[in-house]
Formats: sequence, C-alpha cells, structure tokens
Amino acid sequence: MESHNGYATDIITDLSLEWLKKRDISKPFMLMVQHKAPHRNWVPPQRYYRWLDDVEVPEPDTLFDDYANRASPARLQKMSIGADMILKGDLKIEGPETKIDPNSAYGPRNLDFRRRNPQGPDLTRWKYQQYMKDYLRCVKAVDDSVGRLTQYLTAAGLDSNTVVIYASDQGFYNGEHGWFDKRWIYEESLHMPLIVRWPGVVKAGSRPTAMVQNIDYAPTFVEIAGGRTPEGLHGRSFVPVLRGRTPADWRKSLYYHYYDPGHGVAKHYGIRTERYTLVHFYTSDEWELFDLEKDPKQLRSVYADPTYATTVGELKVELERLRTHFKDDTASTQAPRESPMTKRKKTR
Repeated sequence: MESHNGYATDIITDLSLEWLKKRDISKPFMLMVQHKAPHRNWVPPQRYYRWLDDVEVPEPDTLFDDYANRASPARLQKMSIGADMILKGDLKIEGPETKIDPNSAYGPRNLDFRRRNPQGPDLTRWKYQQYMKDYLRCVKAVDDSVGRLTQYLTAAGLDSNTVVIYASDQGFYNGEHGWFDKRWIYEESLHMPLIVRWPGVVKAGSRPTAMVQNIDYAPTFVEIAGGRTPEGLHGRSFVPVLRGRTPADWRKSLYYHYYDPGHGVAKHYGIRTERYTLVHFYTSDEWELFDLEKDPKQLRSVYADPTYATTVGELKVELERLRTHFKDDTASTQAPRESPMTKRKKTR
C-alpha cells in the first residue's frame, strides 16, 4: 500500500499528471480522475481555509421548508442542516470555549460561535453558512485540479484532439428544502453536472435538452473510442446528442429507484419526464406528483388533485414500462417500517 502526504485532491491530480507524462505517446489514452473531497465532512485544503470568510452565502428560498403538501418521507428524513448536521464532525466545532485554540484553522470562528451561542433558526443559518463555505472550498480545489489538467493538455498539444468530460455521480442539496446530501428523486439530487469539451464536434456554449443519464456514459465512451458497445447495457451512447442530432426515439422519461436506508430517506422509485415527477414511497404506499412547469421547486404534490387524474394514469403506465424494461421487480408495496422520527436525536 502506498502512502502520500498532502491534500487528497492535489495528490490525485499529481498522480494523474504523472501518468499522463509517462504514458506511451504512440497510443490513444483514457484517464479518469475521480475526486472525493467535496463529500461529507467537507475538509478543504489549507490554502482555502480563509477563502469566503468575509462572504455571506445566499440562502435558498426553501432553507426552512415545512414539508407541507407532500408525503410524509420529506419531513421524516435525517438529513436536515438544522437537526442532523453535527457540530463536531461536520462543522469542526471542538469542545467548549476554554478548549478552543484561537490560532487553529477554525479557532476564531469557533470562539465566536461559542460566545454567541446561536439557537433555533439562527443556529440553522450559522450551520448553513459554514457548511456551504467548506463545501465551496473543497470544490474550488477541484477547480484547481481541472485547471492543471487542461493546462497540461494545452502545453502538450493535446487540447484540440482530446475529449474532456466533467461529471459527478449525483446532484446535491446545498440547503434546498433545508437539506444536505442527496438520495431523493427531487430535482436538486436528480440533476448531475455534465460538461463536455470535444473540439470540432461539440459546439461551444451549446446546451442540449435531451435527457441523459450516467448509465449512458459507458456506451458513449465506447463510441468515442471507436469500439463496439456490448449487449446488455442499460444506457445508450449520447454521441448523437453531442453532435446536435438527437435521435427521434431518444428517451422522454427517466427511471429512478432509491433503496438505501441512509439518512432516513424512505425507499422510493419514480419517473421524471419533461414536465412531471411521479414518485412512489413503497414502504408506506404514498405517492407524490409534481408539475414542474407550475411548481419547479416541488413544494406541492398534486397527486390527489382530480385535474391530474389522467396524467397520473399515463405516468403510472410509463413507470411500469420502465420497471419492466430494467427488470426491477421490487414489490409495489411493503409493510411500513418504523418511523425514523422515533429514533431521531433532537439535539446535536
């Protein structure tokens, strides 16, 4: 096992550049550079400890969401900034005021916190600010990495003949609905970053509207490399989309299924179309429907609204088609589990 000293994002970048410089230049290459740092508990590099200290990050409109007009899982989760973000582990608050080193990285901030002792909404707002600043500091280090790698490609004369793809494994909550983390079918976690630079193929500044998923990455990479896509993959190549020629039979809906118990988020599956999100929380047999045209922040389920009855019926047919397509035979209903609220810690 190798050990490396330094900040993880920088080390990963150093190793990636080392590999690029030592590769066999007579052969084409593919390199995947996968970063971990923009992840709980959001530890930034020392060079950015003070970055954003004098900035107030704008709060999302839904930071204090009351989860009204929706199924019960939204209010029973355990990923709330106010209730579930841990002072010591997530926000680096170490001990009482007398134990805080004023010269440490977070010392001045932590002393101020202990002396002010915010409570209720003020505490949630304080947590949000510190969470977002550390999150953005981690992301800034990833920006540095991207810059170093693209600078190398330019210096090596490879920038005009290399496809660069920037992506993530999921979206994330930056305070929307009062949350951190991911997991839900809702917009903030369903949407994922995907930026492609392919000189001579992808038009700079273009933004295709076709629905692309991470299951499409593998066949896309194979086609870019000139290979033959193996049978049995769930996704399909979106190279035609990148070329500005989206196929007429391209998907019009996405299937999503979350089944991990993390953060008290109820198991659910559903579909997202251009206009609607239909979701089924099958452990409690609750449904939600959101009209994204009228309610883009998904604050009011219209599943029980009679005017949407036809839409619900059509979406359920499409949902079952996709479940059959992906061979997902999870039972449509299961016995309701114990409410996460019975186990939830009231203070952190």
